Amino acid sequence: MTKAVRVEQPEAARSRASSARLTAFRVFVFLLVVALSVAIFFLRPDAKRLAAYGYPGVFLISFLTSATVLLPAPGIAVVFAMGGFLSPLLVSLAAGSGAALGEISGYAAGFSGRGVVEKMDLYNRIVQWMRKYGDLTILVLAIVPNPFFDLAGMAAGAMRMPFARFLFWCLVGKVIKMIVVAYTGAYSIGWLTNYLG
Repeated sequence: MTKAVRVEQPEAARSRASSARLTAFRVFVFLLVVALSVAIFFLRPDAKRLAAYGYPGVFLISFLTSATVLLPAPGIAVVFAMGGFLSPLLVSLAAGSGAALGEISGYAAGFSGRGVVEKMDLYNRIVQWMRKYGDLTILVLAIVPNPFFDLAGMAAGAMRMPFARFLFWCLVGKVIKMIVVAYTGAYSIGWLTNYLG
């Protein structure tokens, strides 16, 4: 008697491989963000040294800190500090665009499947807001500093919001938020320098 051989469906194999790649990517980004966070912590006493990385550095740090899904990262602290040493408007544009592109990871996670977050009350509330207010939900949650924007990105992806529309409203909101942070840093650091000097 011959044993029945179970043949794996090509779709299941592709799904498992895709999941493994996504997990590996998330681990890589997480380790990169941890390394950047440690570097920023040690560079903190001499924030002027961060200015050497310029606007591309601000963009990259904002991108990486926003690319983490449901893990807080200190990107706003860099924008605050850099606003005091570079043009706050250009820092805002670099940081806002980097942060918006970094949020693609949350959108992609929602597009590929919601998983555990479906059981979170906050996620379900954001889904209700998205159904009722749509783009405005993405805009407001991108402006307000909060650790839950990833859930909004996941909701947008799961609800199949057009990617370009999600990215546009995310970009507008992130740039507005970064303008406030960079100018606050510029005026605070300027005031503190004048006060102490």
